[in-house]
Amino acid sequence: MARTVEQLLDEARQRIDRLHPLDAARAVEAGAALIDIRPEAQRRREGAIPGAIVIERNVLEWRLDPASAHRRPELARRDRVIVVICSEGYASTFAAASLRELGLDAVDVIGGFVAWAAAGLPTCPG
Repeated sequence: MARTVEQLLDEARQRIDRLHPLDAARAVEAGAALIDIRPEAQRRREGAIPGAIVIERNVLEWRLDPASAHRRPELARRDRVIVVICSEGYASTFAAASLRELGLDAVDVIGGFVAWAAAGLPTCPG
């Protein structure tokens, strides 16, 4: 039986931890990697997060899978928390759930970049 995208989103959110922006910032301060999966045009329009690592959604799993030939070794580790952020916290949920399937400790940011900026956390022009 076919499911809706809302059902898929709910299921994905049951499999991951989700952090409020302030908690995500604390996790990054403690050593988590903040991965911004937004496309370039969206980052230009909305702004960026200083220190965030940009890995667009279409290549995320290949860059973070420890078994991938295209991985980024400093990130493709099962001993480091990966905090995924998108614009509003939807695509990041699916991305974090996918990374969990790869055995990574991945979480996402509730409300995404929009909530991060609204919380007064550091941003810069895109």
